[in-house]
Amino acid sequence: MLTIIHHPLIEIKMSIMRDEKTKSKEFRESLDEIASLMSFEVFKDLAVHETDEIITTPTGSKLKKKKLDYKIILAPILRAGIGMVDGVRNMIPTARIGHIGMFRDEETLVPHEYYFKLPVVENPLVVVVDPMLATGGSACAAISAIKKRGYKNIRLMCLVGCKQGVDAVEKAHPDVHIYLACLDERLNEKGYIIPGLGDAGDRIFGTK
Repeated sequence: MLTIIHHPLIEIKMSIMRDEKTKSKEFRESLDEIASLMSFEVFKDLAVHETDEIITTPTGSKLKKKKLDYKIILAPILRAGIGMVDGVRNMIPTARIGHIGMFRDEETLVPHEYYFKLPVVENPLVVVVDPMLATGGSACAAISAIKKRGYKNIRLMCLVGCKQGVDAVEKAHPDVHIYLACLDERLNEKGYIIPGLGDAGDRIFGTK
């Protein structure tokens, strides 16, 4: 249930994001672009259907308009997850947006939920987005919170992960497909991914 999305454009943009000299503006732009590129893989298996709405092409042909079978909910884990939303919505402008607030105890690394709100949609596909999959604690807690509210069709979309985080999610939620742009080496003693790209939230919002 793990897909690592290999693409030369993603690799180039990842090298920009990893550079400690990259400023917030370039960091956000690269994150946007990678999220858009990843969307092609994350949603490639979704079915579409023809509607009753008729469109007319410039040559005068009549065709039925097509739509996705699923309504999409993007669920960014606050705050860094917000940085991936626009990139996905560039591809799916009709996607609805929820928010899941998690903070991590810096000593125990245990996540705590402080905010949760998702749109009420019948049988949606919920895509949890967060740039980093480190210990997997926040992702597991977010997915559990989503399931607790009755949502069942869930995917996890992250930029960079490591084996520890992947293993944690696969063990707790074997039904959730994980999508990564990169699988990095390991975590350091502070729970940061190595080589990683630092604190994604600080780099997105310029708070460091």
